[in-house]
Amino acid sequence: VQLQASGGGLVQAGDSLRLSCVPRGLRFSPYTMYWFRQAPGKEREFVGGVTRGGDNKRYADSVAGRFTISRDNAKKTLYLQMNNLKPEDTAVYYCAADPSPVIMTTSRAMNYWGKGTQVTVSS
Repeated sequence: VQLQASGGGLVQAGDSLRLSCVPRGLRFSPYTMYWFRQAPGKEREFVGGVTRGGDNKRYADSVAGRFTISRDNAKKTLYLQMNNLKPEDTAVYYCAADPSPVIMTTSRAMNYWGKGTQVTVSS
């Protein structure tokens, strides 16, 4: 199983980015999907999660109102729209998948991980 994340880059504060995640070898629709991130010297932290049908979403307080997680089950793709980016959003962003129908915020619970994409926000 591979989760291929893409869309990262170097942007300025206030800019927007959209990340994408495409799974290989994994049936997409049965899984709750997630974005986590990890900044240098820090633990991996929850960013957002979306349930199988896309109807329930949950966000970290630090990104609520700026980031939007979504999924297209027909295209088997997970998205993270990031607006009004801040320097503290700088991190490697990872997508993850878990079969539990409940959105969890702990990285230890995830079944599958992608390799991550770097997001760097300059001030």
